[in-house]
Amino acid sequence: MARNNNNSLLFISLSLLVLGLLSGLCCGENKRVVGIYELRRGEFSVKVSSWGATILSVILPDNKGKLDDVVLGYDRIGSYVNETTYFGALVGRVANRIGGARFTLGGKTYHLYPNDGKNSLHGGHRGFNQVIWDVRERVEGEFPYITFHYHSFDGEQGFPGDLDVFVTYKIDEDYTFSVMMRAEPRNKPTPINLAQHSYWNLGGHASGTILKNLVQIFGSHITPVDRNLIPTGEIAPVEGTPYDFREPRTVGSGIDNVPGGYDINYVLDGPADGQGVKKVAVVEEPRSGRVLELWSNQPGVQFYTANFIHHVLGKEGHYYEQHSALCLETQDFPDAIHHPNFPNEVYGPNDVYKHYMLYKFSIKK
Repeated sequence: MARNNNNSLLFISLSLLVLGLLSGLCCGENKRVVGIYELRRGEFSVKVSSWGATILSVILPDNKGKLDDVVLGYDRIGSYVNETTYFGALVGRVANRIGGARFTLGGKTYHLYPNDGKNSLHGGHRGFNQVIWDVRERVEGEFPYITFHYHSFDGEQGFPGDLDVFVTYKIDEDYTFSVMMRAEPRNKPTPINLAQHSYWNLGGHASGTILKNLVQIFGSHITPVDRNLIPTGEIAPVEGTPYDFREPRTVGSGIDNVPGGYDINYVLDGPADGQGVKKVAVVEEPRSGRVLELWSNQPGVQFYTANFIHHVLGKEGHYYEQHSALCLETQDFPDAIHHPNFPNEVYGPNDVYKHYMLYKFSIKK
């Protein structure tokens, strides 16, 4: 998306009739507006949309002062409708996979929408990435932020109970922004696992593969998966395997030993600070000098190397190919509803789900 040099709110007026033609949403005569909003501090810019609470762009300089957009995405909002890459989206009600697209809670079995073979992925066919969120608050100034809200109804995609979901995107300081997700069940216990699904290429969204990126992940164990990418329930050490990123190394140094590429949940190590926040990962792109440091309060992170991206037409007419970006999705463990040894992801009406992420960028000269 073209860079906007002012802080004004850019509205793209899409009626629900138009969206309905693209996504199957029904609307009648009601119209809603999908907004694009820019958070800016100096030359650091983050654009987000009320469609899927999506991060559309993140722009920052490299070691020569050149500005680049470092997340994959599309030029038009309409391209995000009914797409299955999840570029920049806020996914839920339960991110990642639920085996068999069903679970039992309180003696009742709930059947979900299977959109990944026989499994449920990222909340189903019409998860939180495929709905319009309301803007609850927007503040400009030195530390701009915006808060989106979505009400998920009882039975949506098969999940029990009404759920109010909030996400706040905020620029906290120079080249630093945070994501705060909160969810409040209203009347029934329900599993909750939200995730921010941005695809990062610190060399610039159109710069090619991320195989030469240096990655360090602060997790000494993973949750192995079967051939359908459903966790087996085991928690296995990474030592001596291609999954060992405890020390920085390039993505390409071990990816040939992982069929298809990396797509696995890491069990994050401590220690956490007083708020339960710990360092998750560090990514360095050597050519541009850009460095991303990620912090979160979640127990796991999904490391994904865009394995299923093949010739996808993205921003500025560029085609994205396999391994053209990487995702670091902090989360509860996948399929936790079926594994009692995994951290609990079920929340009741008196509980509040909180998920915090902090992205810190720096430039190596």
